[in-house]
Amino acid sequence: MSITRTVTTICLLSATLLITSCASTSSPNTFSNNQTGRAQTVQMGSVYAVRDVTIQNAPSRVGTATGAVLGGIAGSTLGSGSRANAAGAVGGAVVGGAAANAITGSNSAGVEITVRLENNQLISVVQAGSSNEFRVGDAVRVTSDGQTTRVVRN
Repeated sequence: MSITRTVTTICLLSATLLITSCASTSSPNTFSNNQTGRAQTVQMGSVYAVRDVTIQNAPSRVGTATGAVLGGIAGSTLGSGSRANAAGAVGGAVVGGAAANAITGSNSAGVEITVRLENNQLISVVQAGSSNEFRVGDAVRVTSDGQTTRVVRN
């Protein structure tokens, strides 16, 4: 096995690990490691409206790139020349993107919560969950670190 193929194999294994670790959630009960230890602003309010929504996950670029590399290797193994490599890379990109979406899931259930804050401002937050978790009039707290905002019942 040549050094180029060894390096490529190591890169592919690393990329595969990244695909499986890139799934994220916007659940009010789940925090990523980099969100711990950060101060968050907290505002109190009440639920003004609730509705179920579908959260569509973005396609994984890592899966597409991994598939393209794997397809290029397969193309070079099955045939010689740039056409075989290119055809393998394109086919692999399509398959890799589909595989990454299958791993992370293409859609998930979510809820849009419209909250009237104590200062009378209306805000809307979409997060994982269902409309059964909130009722109009519920007292809630809205926490935000500037990037992620969550609504939690008091």
